[in-house]
Amino acid sequence: MTIAPDLLDLAADLVPEEGRGLLGIVGLPGSGKSTFADGLLAALAQRHGADWVGHVPMDGFHLADAQLERLGLTDRKGAPETFDAEGYAALLDRLGQEATDPVYAPGFERTLEQPIAAALVVLPTARLVVTEGNYLLDPDARWRSARDRLAEVWSVEVDEEQRRTQLVARHVEFGKSQEQAEAWVERVDEANARRVRERSDAPDRVVRCTEDGTWQLA
Repeated sequence: MTIAPDLLDLAADLVPEEGRGLLGIVGLPGSGKSTFADGLLAALAQRHGADWVGHVPMDGFHLADAQLERLGLTDRKGAPETFDAEGYAALLDRLGQEATDPVYAPGFERTLEQPIAAALVVLPTARLVVTEGNYLLDPDARWRSARDRLAEVWSVEVDEEQRRTQLVARHVEFGKSQEQAEAWVERVDEANARRVRERSDAPDRVVRCTEDGTWQLA
C-alpha cells in the first residue's frame, strides 16, 4: 500500500505553528477507513518521525454491551446512538488544546467487540492526530460538535461490491460464521451505511485506492 505524496503534504499542512492539527477520516462501513488511516500514519511517521503523529479511532467510543443492553440497542451496534459522541468530542477538544502531557484514549478490541479504557495514548510530541469513524460528517449536533474540532475531514470511497465483501470478511475474521456475517451486514451495517449516505455533510477531500494499491485524491 502506498500513500500519494500530495496526501502527505496536505495532512502535514493541517498542523498549526503551535499546538496540534486534527484530521478526520470518514466513510461507509467497510470502506477502508482504518486501512487508509494506518497507511497514512505509517507514511507520516516515516517522513516526520514516529512521535510526530497520533491515532485515536472513534471506535473506542462504542458503548459497551452492558449499556447497549440497558438501552435496548444490542441489535443496533454501530448505529449513531450506540456511541458516546459527547465523550468523543470532549477528547478531540482536549487533544486540540493540551499538548504538554500524554492524553490517554479508549481503544476497541475487535475480538471482544468491546471498548477498552486507556488503551491508546497520544504523546505530547504529536503534532497531527488522525481519527476515523462513520459519523464525522453527520449533521446532528452531537456529531457536529466533534466535527468542529477537526481541521479537515477526508472521505474514503471504494467500489460498493468490494466494500460489502470487506465487511463480511472482517466479521468472519473476528468470529462470525459466513452466514452470521452476511446477515449482520445486511441487517445492521447496511442500515448504518444508508444513514451515512443520506445524512452526511460534504467532506473536505475524497480519497480512493487505485488498482495498484495507491491511495490518492479522487
